[in-house]
Amino acid sequence: MNKLARILRHRWLDERDLARALDDATLERIEARVAASEKRHSGEIRVCAEAGLPLSYLWRGASARERAVTMFGKLRVWDTEQNNGVLIYLLLAEHRIEIVADRGLNQRVSASQWQEVMERMRASFRQGQFEAGLNDAIDAVDALLVQHFPLAPGQANPNELSDRPHLR
Repeated sequence: MNKLARILRHRWLDERDLARALDDATLERIEARVAASEKRHSGEIRVCAEAGLPLSYLWRGASARERAVTMFGKLRVWDTEQNNGVLIYLLLAEHRIEIVADRGLNQRVSASQWQEVMERMRASFRQGQFEAGLNDAIDAVDALLVQHFPLAPGQANPNELSDRPHLR
């Protein structure tokens, strides 16, 4: 896609489009799913969705992955005690998804495992089922965190990051 077409596509979509894809009830269910997940492991999961990339990213041809890494930092997902935070990122304009995991988890999970998680999300997104795709991703990340960072009996996971999806 050429630069101008990409810019127009991203500028065409806005917060209203994002709100239609992820309405308030959906956001509440996703938030509850993240909160329930974090009772099973010591990791932190953040969901971030954007209608389109900022103009500065579009102008220089930046990828959805680059934006996801930036949001990983801005939302302080990297700043968890055990370095096991995970960002699940959705870019509506391109139906792109990215998963960015901190080094504590990333060193234990292969690139092919992350690809499997993203493929399941893509299948749902292609059908316009954004909530189902995000739920699949949350469940898959939850399983990886339970496998690698389980809570001991009686141990609690202090909630270091908001469970509410971040929309832009």
